[in-house]
Amino acid sequence: MNIDIRQLRYFRAVADERSFTRAAERLNMAQPPLSKRIQELEGEIGAPLFERAKRPLKLTLIGSLLHEHACLVMDAMDRLQAEVRQATQRPRMRFTMGLVPSTLYVRFPDVVARFRECVPQIELRLAEMDSGEQVRALIDGRIDIGFDRIMLEDPLLHHEVMREENLVVALPADDPLIREERALSLAELATRPLILYPGRPRPSYADHVLAIYRQQGLFPASVLEVRELQTALVMVASGAGICMVPDSVTRSARPDISFAPLAEEATVPLFIRFRKHDRSPAFQALMRIYEELYREWGWDFPSGLSAAR
Repeated sequence: MNIDIRQLRYFRAVADERSFTRAAERLNMAQPPLSKRIQELEGEIGAPLFERAKRPLKLTLIGSLLHEHACLVMDAMDRLQAEVRQATQRPRMRFTMGLVPSTLYVRFPDVVARFRECVPQIELRLAEMDSGEQVRALIDGRIDIGFDRIMLEDPLLHHEVMREENLVVALPADDPLIREERALSLAELATRPLILYPGRPRPSYADHVLAIYRQQGLFPASVLEVRELQTALVMVASGAGICMVPDSVTRSARPDISFAPLAEEATVPLFIRFRKHDRSPAFQALMRIYEELYREWGWDFPSGLSAAR
């Protein structure tokens, strides 16, 4: 038995349409040649595939079996052709951003959306990782740029402060201090358990928060360390303690948590880190987009990044 893919395509069209006429129209061919191809296929198989006396056409038992396998074969061929076409086309340039979780709140979705709109030819990927992982991934070339809250010095990398964010305190929505609608001092907050993130690895954003307490000669009544920001917010909502977070986190809009400003001036930086002398087209595009968005938001774009372009 010798069946080729073209015969299967003709047969499937007739089987799907239940009509030689409609199948011929679908295949953009005349009906007589189509009928002849099906007859040749039936001769090759040695059995009829359609009950031609029925209207619409009905598959025979052998026809039903062949139709089932023809669909599998042809679908596999279609997938193969699509994959081969994709493999032979010029691959898209890929650009991967590494970030620690809290940086997602600094209007990051706006940046990603603008990048994909303005540079659709570059495939943008995001990779969530802690500070140490981010540094190693940059050096190894697994990511192209990183966003973090702390600086980790490395001779191969450049750091630039994108923005200084005010710190605010997260408390349960029904906390009495929230109802007072005022700035809260670190001295009164030091009597509360402090939820820190990430607990590991260190150094991290957690050390930055503890340093702010120490600068005021204070230390929290107790410390509870968790790994992720979202875990810390869940713990706050449960009443386990308070948490110091960047102002952008207030955009998370959880109904069980409220945020209050601090009486003392306390900020946390948003760092961007990248390989020194990296001036790839994707990097240049990202810097242009950030500069445009900062202007729209009324923020000052770092002069060091303007010079890096």
